[in-house]
Amino acid sequence: RSGFPLSPPAAVSQVTVRDALNQALDEELERDERVFLLGEEVAQYDGAYKISRGLWKKYGDKRVIDTPISEMGFTGIAVGAAMAGLRPVCEFMTFNFSMQAIDQVINSAAKSCYMSAGSISVPIVFRGPNGASAGVAAQHSQCFAAWYGHCPGLKVVSPWSSEDAKGLLKASIRDDNPVVMLESELLYGVPFEMSEQAQSKEFVIPIGKAKIEKQGTHVTLVAHSRPVGHCLEAAAVLSKEGVECEVINLRTIRPMDIETVEASVVKTNHLVTVEGGWPQFGVGAEICARIMEGPAFNYLDAPAVRVTGADVPMPYAKILEDNSIPQVKDIVFAVKKTLNI
Repeated sequence: RSGFPLSPPAAVSQVTVRDALNQALDEELERDERVFLLGEEVAQYDGAYKISRGLWKKYGDKRVIDTPISEMGFTGIAVGAAMAGLRPVCEFMTFNFSMQAIDQVINSAAKSCYMSAGSISVPIVFRGPNGASAGVAAQHSQCFAAWYGHCPGLKVVSPWSSEDAKGLLKASIRDDNPVVMLESELLYGVPFEMSEQAQSKEFVIPIGKAKIEKQGTHVTLVAHSRPVGHCLEAAAVLSKEGVECEVINLRTIRPMDIETVEASVVKTNHLVTVEGGWPQFGVGAEICARIMEGPAFNYLDAPAVRVTGADVPMPYAKILEDNSIPQVKDIVFAVKKTLNI
């Protein structure tokens, strides 16, 4: 026998999160003429982060629309367009600026389907970078996962890898509910492996399903967005010391896949949540509460522990910023504390 495998391995290529998002937008604009993109600098400038690169040239002014710096205005236009049957993708240059339009997102988009007894659906996606970037200080660094995850009527997704980004954006655009998609600016340029399947035009990731990124037996780590990578790094460090972490990539904040977390906690008997956002009323707080209220509580051998951003507005100085965001060492410390080692 020759040493070759019997069937060629599926093609896997490296794709950045930026290119994965661009691919998703391109495919969905092509697939459904009701889809359009609007936001600041999305058209002629190719997007502030180059997510919409090439789309204005390809689809023109009607499908890719530059807006003035007026979040409340263009978000209201987008919500109205969705009520009238179009499928807008509304980009915020950063989610911090969505605070200008939070009334449109919550009161106009999220509540309309319920308050109209289902007769008005609002198929809209609000997307853009969320959470801390680098050196942009307090007004540009907060995480909105808990803010938007708090509100019935919205779906909230928070991708980590390129596969997450593409599959969740396509699912969000096709969903008939308003979806908030929280991306990480610091991940845009990061390449991830993407399978041939993930690069097909019909690849979608169902909203509301978490993914186990690494199997383990000693402790469950749950994170979303960029901290998933930190958890995997921490797991690699701990593995050398004989501690096997199970790492769960939440992917969706609302509706939350608590069943996957429960099943993991039943197996590992320990839970550590990791997020870049503030501690009070955060995503980790919600996970801990749900575990305590559910069947997995009886399997915990130690209190669940949260690793979060510091409870301060984000400082500007780099050293202070690093100390305000969870680092790999913080996760390692929390795991050891939980396991009492």
